[in-house]
Amino acid sequence: MATNLNLDVLKTPKLQLESVVGFGGNVAGAMHIHPDGQHLVYTLGSCIVLREIGNPKANEFLLGHSDKVNCVAISKSGQYIASGQTTHMGFQADICVFEYATQKLIFRMTLHKVKVQALAFSHDEAYLASLGGQDDNTLVVWDLSTGRPLCGGPASSDLSMSICFFNNVNTKLVTGGQGVLRVWDVDVVNRKIHPTDVSLGTMKRVCRTIVIEPSDNYAFVGTSTGDLMCIQLGDPCSFKFTGPAKNLVQGIMCCTLVESGDVLVGSGGGEVSLLSAKDLKVLKSIRLQGAVTSVAAHGDHYFIGTSKSNVYYLNARTFKEELRQTCHFERINDICFPYGYSELFATCSNHDIRIWNARTSQELLRIQVANLECNAVAFTKDGKAIVSGWSDGKIRAFGPQSGKLLYVIHDAHKIQGMKRISGNLTGVTALCVDNNNQRLLSGGADSQVRVWKIGPSSQTMEASMKEHKATVNSICIRGTDMECVSASDDGSCIVWDLNRFMRRGIMYAQTYFKSTQYFPDESQILTTGSDKKITYWDAFECSAIRELEGSKVGEINTMDISPDGRYFVTGGGDKILKLWDYDAGSVVQVGLGHSGNIQKAKFSPDGESIVSVGEEGGIFIWRIDRDSLKAQTSAKDY
Repeated sequence: MATNLNLDVLKTPKLQLESVVGFGGNVAGAMHIHPDGQHLVYTLGSCIVLREIGNPKANEFLLGHSDKVNCVAISKSGQYIASGQTTHMGFQADICVFEYATQKLIFRMTLHKVKVQALAFSHDEAYLASLGGQDDNTLVVWDLSTGRPLCGGPASSDLSMSICFFNNVNTKLVTGGQGVLRVWDVDVVNRKIHPTDVSLGTMKRVCRTIVIEPSDNYAFVGTSTGDLMCIQLGDPCSFKFTGPAKNLVQGIMCCTLVESGDVLVGSGGGEVSLLSAKDLKVLKSIRLQGAVTSVAAHGDHYFIGTSKSNVYYLNARTFKEELRQTCHFERINDICFPYGYSELFATCSNHDIRIWNARTSQELLRIQVANLECNAVAFTKDGKAIVSGWSDGKIRAFGPQSGKLLYVIHDAHKIQGMKRISGNLTGVTALCVDNNNQRLLSGGADSQVRVWKIGPSSQTMEASMKEHKATVNSICIRGTDMECVSASDDGSCIVWDLNRFMRRGIMYAQTYFKSTQYFPDESQILTTGSDKKITYWDAFECSAIRELEGSKVGEINTMDISPDGRYFVTGGGDKILKLWDYDAGSVVQVGLGHSGNIQKAKFSPDGESIVSVGEEGGIFIWRIDRDSLKAQTSAKDY
C-alpha cells in the first residue's frame, strides 16, 4: 500500500531558482527591453525572466503562472509587468500583474477562457487591456487601481490577435485580427466600450502586430501576408498605404518603432528589416536563424528573439548581428555531469548536444548531428569522451573539449522490424558507462540491453540481453561493475549479472518504469514510473520495501539521488520538481517554473544544486539551501 502524498504546493518551502538557461522563442512578442535600459524581460515556460543586459546568467524571475506564458506587456514607466497564460480547455486563463521594483505579484486577473492572446497598458498606467484567445475572443479593460474589470465585450466575430493603446489618450485602443481592424473608445462613466471598424476597402488581411506612432495620427499594422499597413487613426479611420514593395517571407510576426521614427519589423522567414515611416521602403535588412518572433529597441540598441531560442543584439548603425544568448528550442531528453565535477554539464535535444558552464550559464560547446535526435548522453568516468545515443540506433562518442567525433557504434540498436514500440523515442534510449572506462551499457527501443567493450581502436559487443519486451528507459551500474539494473516500459526492472550476462533478479509492477537508481551504499534500488509511484526495493532480494505516492497527476519521468543519500529529486507530468527526504519519504521542498513535462533532473556531484530540463526547452538550475533543510528537519522533530 503506497503512502499517500499530502502536498500543499503553495505552503511547501520552495527550492531557490538560481539561474535559467532558455528563451521562449515560439511566443510572439515574448521579449522586451525594460524602460530602465538595463534589463531584458522575456518568457520561458511558465515564468518571466529578468536578465541584466550583458550578463548571460539570469537570476531574477517572476513566478505566478501554472502553465505556459503566452504574452507579456510592460507599462510605459516600467512600473508594471503583465503576463497572460494558456491553460486547458474549459478552464480560465490567468493574467498576472507584477510590480517591477519589488518583483511581487499584485493582481491575478481571471476572466478569459483557455488563453490570453495579447495584453497592452495605457500610457498613464491606469488601465490594462486584454484579448482572449480563439475559445474566448473577448476584449476586457481592467482598472489597475483595483485589479477589477472595468468593461468588456466581444472583440470581433473572428479571432483577434493584437492590441495597442493610444500614446496620449487612455480611453482609445486598436485591436486587429483575422480580417478585422478596430478602433475602440472606452466609456469609463457608463462602463461600456464602443468599436469603430477601420475601412480597408477590398483588402483582406490577418493583422498580427500593431504599433502606434507617438502623435496618435497613424498606426502601423504587420500582417501575415508580409506587408506593413499604414492606417489613419483620425476621422475617418482608413487605410493609407502599404509596403514594402516585396512582401516579407512568412509574414510579419512583430514590429516596433525606433528612435528615428522608422519601423523595425521581424518576419517568419527570419528577416529583420528597418522600414521608412514615410513610404515603408526597406532601409536596412538582415537574415537570422529561425523565425523572428520578438524585436525590442532601446536607443540605437536592438534585441531580436527567434523561434530557435536565439537572442541577437543588433547595432542600429552597422546593422550587424551578434549572438547574445542561445539554448535548446525543443524538448531536452537528457542531462549529465562529468564524474566528480560540478562546474559544467551536458544536455541533449533534437539535432544537438550542448555543454554549459554551470556557474555562468554560458554555452561552451555545441555538437550537432543534422536531422537526428539525441536521446541519451553520458560522460566517461575519466572525462575523455562524451558518449551519446541517437534516434538512428547509433552510439556516437565525442571529445569533450573539441567536439570531435571519436568513434561510432553502428546499429547499436534496431530501429526497424520491431513488433512493438512504446514511448516517443527510437534507437538508443539509455546509456551508462562503467567505472573503469572499459565498458559501455546501452538500452534501446528494441527492448535489448547491450554491453560494449570499448578499446583504444575498437568497440565490440560483449553481450546482448533480451529479456525486456519494450523500450529500455534507464540503466544504472553498481560501483563494482559486476551488476546493473535496467528499467523498461514493459513493467519490469531487471538486475543483470555482468559476468555471466544473465538475469539475477527481476522486479515487476503495473507501470512503465521510467527511471531507476542504486542508493549510494547499493543496498536499495529506487524506481519511478507512469503509475505515479516511487518504490524502494531491496537490491539483493529484489523485493519491494516501501512505496510512496509521488504525484497526483502525471507520470514521474525522472529521479536522482543526492551523492550523500539524504535526499532524492523527482519530476514529471505535473511540472513540479520535488525534493524528498530519503528516509522520511516526504517532500521537503518544491521547484515551480517548468511549463512542460520535466524530462530529467540531476544533482550536481557536490550535492549543492539540481539541474532540471523539460519539454519547453528550458534548463533550470536550483540551489539547495542546506541550512533551511536542517531548520525544517529540526522543526519537525521538535
